[in-house]
Amino acid sequence: MAEPPLYPVAGAAGPQGDEDRLGLPDGADAPLDELVGAYPNYNEEEEERRYYRRKRLGVLKNVLAASAGGTLTYGVYLGLLQMQLILHYDETYREVKYGNMGLPDIDSKMLIGINVTPIAALLYTPLLIRFFGTKWMMFLGVGIYALFVSTNYWERYYTLVPSAVALGMAIVPLWASMGNYITRMAQKYYEYSHYKERDGQDPQQRPPRGSHAPYLLVFQAIFYSFFHLSFACAQLPMVYFLNNYLYDLNHTLYNVHSCGTNSQGILSGFNKTVLRTLPRSRNLIVVESVLMAVAFVAMLLVLGLCGAAYRPTEEIDLRSVGWGNIFQLPFKHVRDFRLRHLTPFFIYSGFEVLFACTGLALGYGVCSIGLERLAYLLVAYSLGASASSLLGLLGLWLPRHVPLVSGSGLHLLLTVGLFFWAPTPKVLKHMWTLYVAAALWGVGSALNKTGLSTLLGILYEDKERQDFIFTIYHWWQAVAIFVVYLGSSLPMKAKLAVLLLTLVVAMISYLVMEQKLRRGVVPRQPRIPRPQHKVRGYRYLEEDNSDESDAEGERYGGGGGGGGGGRGDGGEDEALLSGPRPGPEPAGFGRRPCPYEQAQEGDGPEEQ
Repeated sequence: MAEPPLYPVAGAAGPQGDEDRLGLPDGADAPLDELVGAYPNYNEEEEERRYYRRKRLGVLKNVLAASAGGTLTYGVYLGLLQMQLILHYDETYREVKYGNMGLPDIDSKMLIGINVTPIAALLYTPLLIRFFGTKWMMFLGVGIYALFVSTNYWERYYTLVPSAVALGMAIVPLWASMGNYITRMAQKYYEYSHYKERDGQDPQQRPPRGSHAPYLLVFQAIFYSFFHLSFACAQLPMVYFLNNYLYDLNHTLYNVHSCGTNSQGILSGFNKTVLRTLPRSRNLIVVESVLMAVAFVAMLLVLGLCGAAYRPTEEIDLRSVGWGNIFQLPFKHVRDFRLRHLTPFFIYSGFEVLFACTGLALGYGVCSIGLERLAYLLVAYSLGASASSLLGLLGLWLPRHVPLVSGSGLHLLLTVGLFFWAPTPKVLKHMWTLYVAAALWGVGSALNKTGLSTLLGILYEDKERQDFIFTIYHWWQAVAIFVVYLGSSLPMKAKLAVLLLTLVVAMISYLVMEQKLRRGVVPRQPRIPRPQHKVRGYRYLEEDNSDESDAEGERYGGGGGGGGGGRGDGGEDEALLSGPRPGPEPAGFGRRPCPYEQAQEGDGPEEQ
């Protein structure tokens, strides 16, 4: 007895002859609708749910990739800069390796390039972000950080100084685009989570104000949890490589007589030789190659895993308001009383990070327990800040000012305590006190950074102005870092007094702003000009018009849909009078739309 075939032969007669179980003929006599019609088991609701679930997972992937990329980039930069400055500080290393090349002069000019160049960033950052787009500005910024790492293979004036200037130019655009990117991801996650509520609404209608705030809190907490780990990652070259070559504290602190609040400048009296033996050039090349590889991985993360922040049509809109307007709008936002009241907090945000890395770590830590424990002190700060970034989630249940004021209050207490504390040099009994102080300072930093970025994303929900707001925020941070660089030789008491005064002014100013908002004072925001689409040859999607070509525009009387007569020249009015429009075009030959898009008669997703 012959066994039946595993799969039925196409066109062969089944048990019922030329008809299948539904009574319809098979083979050449089958009706065309049965072959090309909709899938019989297609469930529109289920496909819609799956489609938006994939979109939400894509947003989460974007947030994690941007956070990891920013962490690796900043960690490589800090680690390399720290190792480079320690090696170049040792006079034996300078004389043996580089002779009379003048490394201290090169290092000073390099630091000038990194700290001074961002002062001009307010003039070009919005133009760069609008020209390249948010994602590509992030990629370009990470690439410039990688360029700075690569120039350390050949340490010369003409390699280090130009790369430091380029790095200084990229600092504000990179971190402004990062803040804008995380905020946009929160807004997109809200759209993909509440797609059913928006089905019957106008696509151009904005969601309710504050609707994306819970997602923004979560995403900013994730981002800063990753970002603050960069300070710990930066210590890996120190822990596993450079610490093996350092003298102990009895040698490096031999001429140091005062620390903490009694100190002057940065490590006054510190020994000029800190290396017991000089590291071999081969070992230095291996360490720098590892750092270069990590920087390259950060570039790949941003390039390959971060999706677009805006739809293509939104990118066109953002660029089409005019480059002159884009240049002016950051300055016009100064009219907004919210930004004016938050400016002291922006400045303090720059002060406190530099104080943690220089004042607390060097003036209190290295000065008393030695250079070999610098890495562990910064790791304590990093882990405390990373873990405490999740405390920003308390904003889901508490008023939004609580995390921000709590972090500032903690810094206030620590600053007052440090003002009256002068640890004794070469005495290790203060070691655990310093670790606890560094970790607590990290807790305050995390609450400040997370709360401030979340607050900006909540106050300024319009996607047309978010890049301007984050540019202003990071520019003021850069100005504060420049001021710290200028005042590095001041006594520690003067530094603490400036820090304390800025913190008090920032807290009072912020609380006054919240009081004004509760009273219903309306902020004065500059008007964003309407986009003017006058680029010849664009096929621009608009609510009143499909994606039509020139021939279709002439055929249906649209009046120059893609030509020189753009929407600003009356093309929109002609389109309204020209009668019905053709339906959406089918998907191109290069990709096949998913079932949900087929059911909606669309061309596929607009962004990844």
